Amino acid sequence: MTSTIRVINGPNLDRLGKRQPEIYGRTTLRDVEDDLRALAEDLRVAVDFVQSNHEGELIEAVHESADKGDAVIINPGGFTHTSVALRDALAEIAEGEGFVEVHISNVHGREEFRHHSYLSPIALGVIAGLGVEGYRSALRFLAGR
Repeated sequence: MTSTIRVINGPNLDRLGKRQPEIYGRTTLRDVEDDLRALAEDLRVAVDFVQSNHEGELIEAVHESADKGDAVIINPGGFTHTSVALRDALAEIAEGEGFVEVHISNVHGREEFRHHSYLSPIALGVIAGLGVEGYRSALRFLAGR
């Protein structure tokens, strides 16, 4: 079992509950974090959180997770479709504890450009379209490995 599961959220996820609630719902990122803390306690795993709108900060969080040997749950937001650099950082996690890619909306039912992910090919799994429940599923999965 990994010591900590890090939950990394990319750009605009700090706006959950406010930005496009018809797509992303009204649950805030704070609500998601509080829910995952409670679930992590039940699962007897540690969890911590990082959110940034800046690609470099997300890459630094991934490097820190790799150095600690942490598994990762990541919702990369728009960087899913654009960031080779984030993918390269996550390759180190993929070789270690692994990561799960989470998307609140069903990216495959949206605009064509959202259908491609640079991260999916190296992820342990991808959860899309389950709303914020996707985070819980990812946490259960990683805690059970």
